[in-house]
Formats: sequence, structure tokens, C-alpha cells
Amino acid sequence: MLMPLPCIVIVGRPNVGKSSLLNRLARRMISIVDPTAGVTRDRIETEFEIPDSDRAGHNFRGRLIDTGGHGIIDSQNLTDEVEQQIMLALREADLVLFVIDAQEGLVALDQDMAELLRRHCGDKRIILVANKVDGEKFEAQSYEAMKLGFGEPVMVSAENGYHIQRLQDAIAAGIDWSNYDADAPAADEGIKIALVGKRNAGKSTLVNALAGRQRVIVSEQEGTTRDSVDVRIEHNGHVFTLIDTAGLRKRKSIKGDIEYYAAHRALRSIRRADVCLFLIDAAVPVSQVDQQLAGEIVKHHRPVAIVVNKWDLAEGKVQIKQKDQTAQDVYADYLDKELAGLNFAPIAFTCALDGKHAHELLPLVLSLHDQARQRVSTGVLNRAVEQVTSLRPPASRGGRQARIYYATQVAVDPPTIVLFVNDPQLFDATYQRFLLNRLRDQLPFAETPIKLIIRARSADGDHRTSQS
Repeated sequence: MLMPLPCIVIVGRPNVGKSSLLNRLARRMISIVDPTAGVTRDRIETEFEIPDSDRAGHNFRGRLIDTGGHGIIDSQNLTDEVEQQIMLALREADLVLFVIDAQEGLVALDQDMAELLRRHCGDKRIILVANKVDGEKFEAQSYEAMKLGFGEPVMVSAENGYHIQRLQDAIAAGIDWSNYDADAPAADEGIKIALVGKRNAGKSTLVNALAGRQRVIVSEQEGTTRDSVDVRIEHNGHVFTLIDTAGLRKRKSIKGDIEYYAAHRALRSIRRADVCLFLIDAAVPVSQVDQQLAGEIVKHHRPVAIVVNKWDLAEGKVQIKQKDQTAQDVYADYLDKELAGLNFAPIAFTCALDGKHAHELLPLVLSLHDQARQRVSTGVLNRAVEQVTSLRPPASRGGRQARIYYATQVAVDPPTIVLFVNDPQLFDATYQRFLLNRLRDQLPFAETPIKLIIRARSADGDHRTSQS
């Protein structure tokens, strides 16, 4: 039986250009690249194609994994955790790219890395890669790397692409492709779930709970996660890709390029996700950062579940004033007030640290994903609009009465409804919110955002559009 795609793992000491090499081979920006040593901590994985000049355009495909720098003295004392991630990656590896810095020359950590590979990689193929060879004048000093015992290095520059084709050919030649299914389809990402929230809300802990293994580094210190890390899991016959993201904080508190790019990737993850899990730290009050994240989710019309994490620390502190209320009811009312625009989102209470109720989130994600793809007929939609407007018609303004001629659904994900009216300006934001909230009660979009477009109908065609 043919095996799935081969796994190529990039290793080396800090700041030799591993992340730049992953981005170059993958032909897109995945890992954060910065001159600061130790930026990458978790395993960053992607599928990539390996062009092969001898196969008439038939490309190979594989899994490519970037790892943290071996021997890094981490600023947050996460050195052991980074080393553990390197070892986990090496266990998966079918081929290893051992990267050294050709310009700096060999150092003690390169020798340490070589010894580690000899101890733990057995008969796995190891390709020595001399990076930062920005031209022929740097090639001569690269031969020093042969002292490491892995043969002649492949000399490349991940930054400018120098001799990358040689490395791709070496990768293609270093794997017995007869063991792998060359025609296997690309891995199904399934439903992409972005876990977002402020720093130390428990996103990485929840990813590990859902994955059932220590897939990403977890620390009580803020700012542990930097890259957005994709983790593919299967549960009850469904495929999900969990996207662990960097914790956000106030824009004015962001320091340096690393934090900037980490925040940028976190926000980009919202846009690429099918569903968001918005983690709220129940142990502290809702913050301005939480509110800004809520606004970002609303802006992009992403289906979202609000995950109240660390509930075990907060439940006993909630003040219940009515006999028929629970602590969860009181906290849900609090969130409705603090997170404007997300009153439709379902709320789940968890303790990610012990995995309590974690897997109950996946059926909720499936439900939200399904709701976002529902489509209703024009007849059903117009009857619902007529019923809502009969309860509360839009207000008149300047002597003009607002009129809705008809409604139609034009798209899914998000469900997009167009109202054709006499004048879009007569339908203010308050009335649009009322209309959407009431439509959710009657349509199969109860817990997902709806995009509303209001257009004027005239004898000359449609014009003057308002959206929410």
C-alpha cells in the first residue's frame, strides 16, 4: 500500500534561514522571517510541490516542516519546548534538510545539531544545505561544512533564490517516490477553524486539547505563539484544520516587526477561516482588544462561537441576582453588552487546560459551517421580510415612507440578502440591525452573520447601494 506524502523537515541552529527556506520552497510567505534569532518556535507545516526537470513537468509533492532553532536561548525560557518540537518533527521526517549559515561558517551548535541527527535519524536521508550563498564568491567557504559528515552541501540562497533548483532536484532524488502515491489529491483541509483571542486566553492549550497531543507550545507567558500554525485533525469522520494564532494586544503596545507580523497573520487567519472560535479569558474582564477582535469578525462576516475559557476560575465569582438565572446566563448577558455585534453568536464554556467540553466545540463548528451555507427561496425570504416589517415598519423621513419591494438571497458563506427598496437612505443602521435579528428567528441562519445589501430600484435599473 502506498504511503501518503513524504515529510521533509528543515532543521538547524537559530538564524541560519530555515524559515526563509520554507517560504522559498513553498513559493509563499508562511513562516515569519526576521533577523532576530529564535522567531520560530512551533512546527510550521505546509504542502509544497517539488519541480523535477527529469519528469517532463510532472512535479513531486510533499509535506514541508519548519522548526525552531536548535540550541536557542529563548527569551521566555521555552528552549526545552522548542527542542521537543524539533524532535517530534524528526520522528515524522522522511528526509531532513540540515541548514547551516555559509557566510558565518561552522559553529559549535552546528556540530551539536549534526550529533543529534546522527543519534536520532537512523538511516533517514539528510541533505546538508549551505544557505546564504548569495553568489559564486561565497561557494568556496561552504565546503567547510563537509566536516559535519553529511557529504557535499547543496549551496543556496533562500533570500534571492540562488541554486534553489539544485536543492529541489536533491530533494526529489533523495526520496524513493515508488513508496508514495504521486497522484494522491492534495490533503483535504476540511473546515478551517481560526482560534483567535487576546494574549494568554488559552488558544494553544485548546488546540492541543482538540488535537489530542502536544502539537503546539503552551506557556503561561504571554506571546508564546508567533506564527499562525495549521493543525489538521479528524473527528467523527470530519476533517478540520485548526489555525492557532498569536494573541493580540493593543496596537500601541505592539513592539517590533515580530509582533507586528504575528498580529497581521492572526487577523489574516480570520479572513481565511470558515469558522472562528473567539476565546475569552473568563478570569479577567473583557478588554478593548476583545472588542476590537469582535469588530474584525463582524467586519468579515465570519461564523463564530464565543468560547469562554478558564470558566472554572470565574464561575464562583459571578453574582446571580435572580433565582432562575445561572452563572452562565449572567455571563452571557455581560458578553452581549461588551461585544457589540456578536449577540447572535453561540457561547460555549470550557476549561481548555483539562480539555473539559473541548470536543463539544466541533459539532458546534459543524452547525455554524452548515448555517453559513444555507440558501432559502425568494418566496420564503419575502414572507419572512413581510412578517418582520409588519411588526415594525421602517420609519419615514422628510415626508418619505420607506418601502421594501422584494428581497432575494444572492450568495452563501456568508448568507447575503439583497433588499430592493425605494430609497436606501431611509433604512438606517438601527433598523437594519432590527431586521437582521428578526430574520434570524425565521430563517436557518440563527447563529451566523448575515450580509445585508440594500439597493434602490428605479426605472433605469438598480443603483445607490447600502451594505451591513
